[in-house]
This record gives sequence, structure tokens and C-alpha cells, in this order.
Amino acid sequence: MTGMISQARPQRRDEPDPVRIGALAPLTRPGWAEAGRHLVAGLDLAARAVNDAGGIAGRPLELLVRDTAADPRRAAAAVEELAGLGVAALAGEYHSVVARAAAERAARLGVPFLCSSAVLDALTERPADGVARIAPAQSHGWRLYADHLLGAGHRRVAVATRPSAYWAAGTRILRDRLAPHGGTVTELDADALSPAAVCDALAGGGATALLLLVGHPEPAVPLVRSVRRDPRLTGTLVGAPAGQPEFAEWAALLGAAGAAVPFLRYLPERLPPLGARVGAALRDRLGEAPSFVAFEGYDTVAVLAEVLRTRGVDRARTAAAWADVAVDGTRGPIRFSRVPETGVWQWAWPPVQVVDRDPAEPGRFRVLHSG
Repeated sequence: MTGMISQARPQRRDEPDPVRIGALAPLTRPGWAEAGRHLVAGLDLAARAVNDAGGIAGRPLELLVRDTAADPRRAAAAVEELAGLGVAALAGEYHSVVARAAAERAARLGVPFLCSSAVLDALTERPADGVARIAPAQSHGWRLYADHLLGAGHRRVAVATRPSAYWAAGTRILRDRLAPHGGTVTELDADALSPAAVCDALAGGGATALLLLVGHPEPAVPLVRSVRRDPRLTGTLVGAPAGQPEFAEWAALLGAAGAAVPFLRYLPERLPPLGARVGAALRDRLGEAPSFVAFEGYDTVAVLAEVLRTRGVDRARTAAAWADVAVDGTRGPIRFSRVPETGVWQWAWPPVQVVDRDPAEPGRFRVLHSG
């Protein structure tokens, strides 16, 4: 599925016009292509389920997928193109800064956009009635992650980070949550420091945890290897709140060294019946266990299909429908509301877990904290 760009399929004379949804996802580097593959798998599986159930008022639902490659300008251009192709709505995207560019352009063009996976709180500069989000806001999930750190006794935390609005926001959330409890957050520039230099800073700084606020696989994987091999850092927690260990590539590259790295995962401890059925179908399609990102993709199309069925294929009516959405998603009932600081309609909240890979069995996940 990597690199896939779906075009409008040829239409037979005897079939009704399709209802088209534009889908954005990172499918090539430097985007997180594995996340994009899972996202598109969920989007596509849901679209097939909609069509198996009769489509949108008898019209087939069709996805037009565009690869953003983690490039905000490319995403904005894709939104322009898809709007010109007449899509009823936009869906998807994983990277926060890319989703923000897409959301801003969609709002200006009047195209409804349901964001699947990006979590940056301020998804738009100003409140945008036509934009909604399935994923939780970053501040919600990362505060829960900070609570897990505090509960585990970590008050001196270091973050290896790179310049980005997303990583900067994460650092600020962690610092604000830890500070009232006497906690501190020290920033280490992952662009300026080699993995060995990061280890030196950790050894001399007294932090008990290092959080990876960086991309995957570079430089996250070399950082983990260096910390795990350094005898001075035995017992230092390595964490990755953004979810890097969720995907199979992490385990394949790091093996046992990638275990016991807590991260945020947007799944309940037990999936409802719909989620279990969708999870099995996604596993067959992906050839591996589906990530939470795949479930986010499925829920996105399920919500949009319900809105299009009940409100009709009209952009303005779709954009005005978020407050009335009531859909049973793969991870629980989905409703939208206005949440301060986000500027968009928000599912508040999807289930959130802090999990890690079990050192005794790295293919198995352990739930460490829920909220």
C-alpha cells in the first residue's frame, strides 16, 4: 500500500455517481509510512463496509488517497486538488503539523475535514466549524502520560527533541504537569547531540527518564540502542509518548531493546464486538496486528458515512453536522463537542492507555496506565 495514490475509477453508464472522500496519509519517507499504511487500511476497510451495506443512499463511496509524505505544503496542495475534484469531505492524516496545514486549507475552501490521527491541540488558528477530529488532543493524552511518570516515581525527566511545533507542545505539557509535583524537564537537542552525547548528558544530569520526542526510525532507534548499552544508564527509563513502539518496525529494528518503552495508545483494554470484528479484518489485510491508527482510520470513515447518509452529500450541511453525530465506533460510542484550545469539533475522549512491550514477550503489550 506504500505510495498508493488512488484515482477516480472509471464509471459504468448504469451506475450512480460515486460519493468521493479525499484521504490524506503519509505513505512515503520522510513521513511515518508504516503509520500511513495502517491509517489507509482502516479508511479503506470502512469504505468497503459502507459499500457492502448499500453505499450512501445507493451511491458507492470512493476514497481518493493522497500521499502527504509528512510535508505540510504537499498536504495543502492535495486539499486544493481534492476540493477541485468535488470530494464531499476530507479524512485522515497522521502528522500533526501536516494535519494543521490541511485543516487550515480545508476550512478556507469550505470542505469538511475529519482528522483521524493528528493530536496537536490547535489544529486550526481560529475556530473552524467544518473541522473535527477523532484522535484526542495532545494535551489530554500527554497529561495522562505525565501522570504515569509521576506514579512511577520519575520527577527528573530529560527529553531528546527536535524543532517542531508538536514536540515543543509536548515538552510544554509535560513540564506544566510535572512542575507542581517538584518535577523538572531538561531538553536535549537531538540535532546537535549525537546519541553518545545524549548519554553523557543523561549520566551527568541525574534524570531518571529519557523521553524520545523525535522521529522514527532516525534518530529514535540509535538513541534507544545507545542508552541500553551504556552501563551508566542502567535503570534509566526510556519513553516514547508519541507512539513509536506501537508499530512492528520498532520491534523488528530493536528486538528486546525496544521493550519496556512506555507510549500512548488510543485503544480500550477490551474492544467492543465491532472493534473485535474490525480488528480481525485489519489483521488479515495488514498481515500483522493492527495499530490504534488503523482503528482511527476505520472510525473516521464510519462517522463520515453516517453524516453523508443523514445530511446528504452537501459540504455545508456536513460541516454543520458534528454536534449531532452519534456513531458506535470500533473503540466505543463517538460524539463530538467543542473543547477549549482546539478550535475544532472533538471526540472527547477516545480511550487512552500508557502501554509498553513486555520484556518477556516483546510482541505483547502491557497496559501501565489508563484514562
